[in-house]
Amino acid sequence: MEELVRVPPEVRERFAVRFGGSVADWCDGLPALVRGLAGRWGLEVVAAGGGGTSRVFRCVRGGAAVWLKLTPEPSIAREEAEALRHWAAVPSVVALLAADLPAGALLLADVRPGTTLRQRGWNLPEVAALLRELRVPAGPGADSVLRPLAHRVGFVFDLAERRGRTGLAEHRAAALALAAGGPVGLVHGDLHPSNVLAGPGGRPVAIDPRPSWGDPDFDAVDWVLTGPGTPERRIADLAALVPGLSPDRLHSWCRALAPLG
Repeated sequence: MEELVRVPPEVRERFAVRFGGSVADWCDGLPALVRGLAGRWGLEVVAAGGGGTSRVFRCVRGGAAVWLKLTPEPSIAREEAEALRHWAAVPSVVALLAADLPAGALLLADVRPGTTLRQRGWNLPEVAALLRELRVPAGPGADSVLRPLAHRVGFVFDLAERRGRTGLAEHRAAALALAAGGPVGLVHGDLHPSNVLAGPGGRPVAIDPRPSWGDPDFDAVDWVLTGPGTPERRIADLAALVPGLSPDRLHSWCRALAPLG
């Protein structure tokens, strides 16, 4: 296990860009953290991976596959855990099995077969079913750690500019204006075909939310900007299949966010 839980140099570099130089201490301490969580939760670590904000370990517990996800920024884990608990009864969202939020650790259920919809392909009716299920009757309570959608909007535009995109000021302003109005619900925040897996019976299962409170139509944008047919046709079809979805607001979201694609 020791070799698996070490943070490779290329991941350290990526994390340093995202979190700053102090993340080196977290990387150094990660093996001990994983060993402690594995002992507490009865895990055998069998593989390692991860994205831009976390290390993810495929584990076995009681003969079943589970996933241990750890982030250097505990607030990211707190936000994801809150959203997953709101969606706990929704079969189209990965299940949260356990959490150690001060440690930035989440234990997540396995999704099988687990192929991403980007790899497998998708159709609009199944995406519409996913969007319907994500629209749970929830709102920001006094103890919520989730921020307004405007924070997520600002982050994605900041990230695009750090990566060299220019001419985004008008689009940023339009997106922030949309985020300031409209309905308020639980937003996944990063719902695209690589963050949705094929689950049992082919059911799409969403993973890796970057959640916030705001307009749920935000989650439909990636599905409109990709796929067969025209965006106008896809907007009209989704509006017919997802109660509460506003074709006018979705069209405005797509115009505002299109340069980020």
